[in-house]
Amino acid sequence: MLDIKFIRENPDIVRKDLKKRKDEEKLKMLDDLLKKDEKYRKLLVEEQELRHKRNEITSKINEAKKQGKDIKPLLEEAKEIPKKIEEAQKNTEKIKQKIDFYLMRIPNILHESVPYGKDEGENATINEIGDIKEPSFELKPHGEVAIGIDGADFRQAAKVSGAGFYYLKGHLAMMNQALMHFTIQNLAKKGWELIEPPIMLGRKAYEGVTDLADFEDVMYKIEGEDLYLIATSEHPICSLHLDQVFDENEIPKRYMGFSPCFRKEIGSRGVDTKGLYRLHQFYKIEQFVFCKPEDSWKIHEELLKNAEEIFQLLKLPYRIINICTGDIGIVAAKKYDIEVWLPRQKKYGEVVSCSNCTTYQAVRSNIRYHKGEERDYVHTLNSTAIATSRALVAILETYQNEDGSVTVPEVLRPYMGGMDKIEAVKK
Repeated sequence: MLDIKFIRENPDIVRKDLKKRKDEEKLKMLDDLLKKDEKYRKLLVEEQELRHKRNEITSKINEAKKQGKDIKPLLEEAKEIPKKIEEAQKNTEKIKQKIDFYLMRIPNILHESVPYGKDEGENATINEIGDIKEPSFELKPHGEVAIGIDGADFRQAAKVSGAGFYYLKGHLAMMNQALMHFTIQNLAKKGWELIEPPIMLGRKAYEGVTDLADFEDVMYKIEGEDLYLIATSEHPICSLHLDQVFDENEIPKRYMGFSPCFRKEIGSRGVDTKGLYRLHQFYKIEQFVFCKPEDSWKIHEELLKNAEEIFQLLKLPYRIINICTGDIGIVAAKKYDIEVWLPRQKKYGEVVSCSNCTTYQAVRSNIRYHKGEERDYVHTLNSTAIATSRALVAILETYQNEDGSVTVPEVLRPYMGGMDKIEAVKK
């Protein structure tokens, strides 16, 4: 969230940003927040004055006792003060709760390069990389190809777990593992530290990293527990330094998180019951960085380049998208997507999301660093390195052969025992 001090000192910046987003509801929130913040600070002063008055009367009572004076009037006056303090505390707490409600919902300040747009249809294409070749035969849906090489069982998964789940088998399961190992080693060479995080988080930690709407729309709640299955390793990695203060020379911290991911909401277009694109469960390697504010925009581009390199090495054509104001959500100040070309569908599909969240998560999670004699909030950034199921979709569409076999991308062969092709199962 935004620091209340920042909002208090820069209301015009926040207001201008909300106007850019065309968010009338949040503009009303901002106006009421500023009024309540002013009232809250006045009430705190009144509460402090009451406490000071109580201390003064206590001193006067003690002095009067020493001098043998009548202390009854002072006792009567002192008797009323605790009630007034209690009432003041109730009033300040009530207003503080409303202030916190607003702070958790007012979005981050957008970077000036974020394009204006009403929805995802107005996202801006920055670049297209790779040659898109017309296939020489009619391509099959990736789910059919996966079944044809005996690499997946969607029907049994739907029977035992429901739509949006899958069994990966044999060589396709090996390819899934190969994608993970290839990506991890690629980032490890650049000095990134591998993290296997908890796959469940408590609500307090989760509130520090995501839009509150995700609790209803995206995340699975563990019944009877204050725990949620993680939607991405970004979230527990941010929580790794909850309430901590870095030494200035400790950052930037570059982590790569490996985890299964669980998502309740998987898109308005529903689930392809014989596919790997929209799923309730999948594996992902995530990049996550804690850094100084002055370094974050350079690092944002670094994260994007790392993700690009993965798809370049896989020889999968892709494009880079700058997400517009109407599609960016409340946490990121700027977000890129990478969309890979899906030749059978003849369209691009999202495979990477790359965000600079500036101080938004750090304020919520209370993560700071020593800045000389002072302390300041870090910037946090995150980006998919690879979501393996979506990479498999692109590989199964791009590398399928007319006989039903699938050529193994060259860069993955060392992780699959040198295998260069997965043959179709003879019927």
